[in-house]
Amino acid sequence: MHILVPIDGTDLSLDAVRFAIRMAHDGLQAHLLLANVQSPATLYELVKAPNPEVIEQISTAAGSHALEKAQALLHAAGVPHHTEVVTGDPVPALLDLIELKRCAMVVMGGHGKSLLRTVLEGSVSHDLLQASPVPVLIVKPPQED
Repeated sequence: MHILVPIDGTDLSLDAVRFAIRMAHDGLQAHLLLANVQSPATLYELVKAPNPEVIEQISTAAGSHALEKAQALLHAAGVPHHTEVVTGDPVPALLDLIELKRCAMVVMGGHGKSLLRTVLEGSVSHDLLQASPVPVLIVKPPQED
């Protein structure tokens, strides 16, 4: 079973990785796909860049950097995984990965916003939950003591 775990570099996305590790240690036979979505280059970047390949290299490097902590957690836990850095709008890019990599599930961090705040500000997790053809598990932030 392939499980997509979107990583945006925040602690919330690392909480999702920790939850996926617990599921694997509890017996779920899963291979995790850590994915980072980079924003497309701006018009300014496209005009100023000496070479479009430079923009792609910088974007890939930024995405790889965002994945490092999550990868370290998975290496330490011995959970099989691979990574993808893609460019685009987050929800369509993640939907493409779900289809392309035949993911059976998504595990992602949620910001714990109220419904009203989500409606006003938007939320990748909420939008993906609505559009995904596979189950989406949203891991809430840990409770403060």
